[in-house]
Amino acid sequence: MKYFLIYLSSFFLYILLDMLWIQVIAKNFIHKMVGPLMAENADLKAGILFYLIFAAGITVFAVVPALESGSWTKAMTLGALLGLVSYGTYELVNRALLKNWPYTLVWVDIAYGIIACALVSTLVYWLADKFFWQ
Repeated sequence: MKYFLIYLSSFFLYILLDMLWIQVIAKNFIHKMVGPLMAENADLKAGILFYLIFAAGITVFAVVPALESGSWTKAMTLGALLGLVSYGTYELVNRALLKNWPYTLVWVDIAYGIIACALVSTLVYWLADKFFWQ
């Protein structure tokens, strides 16, 4: 049950942070960078599937190893590394294959991925350690 609660925490916290980023903080920036490529309406099924998979990654590769070692800094570091690998892979493949994919977007999105994953991993670590890891 504790693993499921960690997973749910990762899922909901990442969605909240990502929606804040996409819909508020970086909305104009994203539109400026890739506006013509954007769909009129988001594919909610694909979006939810992404968050389900990504929450599993945060849980398995960052939060649980950190809880097992008792180190919130490990959660932060592993989360940052997960963000680098996943966002870096996505952005650099886009840059390599898509015509005129902007380098500015590549670097901003990779930085966001590192920070977002580190933050969510750390917050979930603290929640789990306080409420349901014991």
